Amino acid sequence: MTRNRSGGQLDLTVLGGLQVDELGHLGNWKVPGKMVPGMGGAMDLVSGAARVVVAMQRVAKGESKLVDRCRLPLTAHRRVDLIVTELAVIQPTSDGLLRLERAPGVAVETIQQASQARLTIPDEVPEMRFD
Repeated sequence: MTRNRSGGQLDLTVLGGLQVDELGHLGNWKVPGKMVPGMGGAMDLVSGAARVVVAMQRVAKGESKLVDRCRLPLTAHRRVDLIVTELAVIQPTSDGLLRLERAPGVAVETIQQASQARLTIPDEVPEMRFD
């Protein structure tokens, strides 16, 4: 849910993503070589929100969407605040992606194997809770 703040900014926006790199840069508006009718409002949402959460599947067409460097045009220059996939909750930091939570039953190694990005995995990675 989003709420307008003074100055027209949003407290929070949640978007899908085509790629997120290990620095938290988001590419979600254009795939080179594909016809795109317009960039939509993603750039405005990312630029105008105090916090940005990306919710996405971790793989598309067999390729990881968590990459070492975004190869798609960036949606904004700022880093997203949180990435949520079907396997993990991840926070971009200046040192790379920090894994905060894992889906129930998912081994810690599974997300690293499915990612092209460098992940920092703490000693304890709690399971996501849904209650």
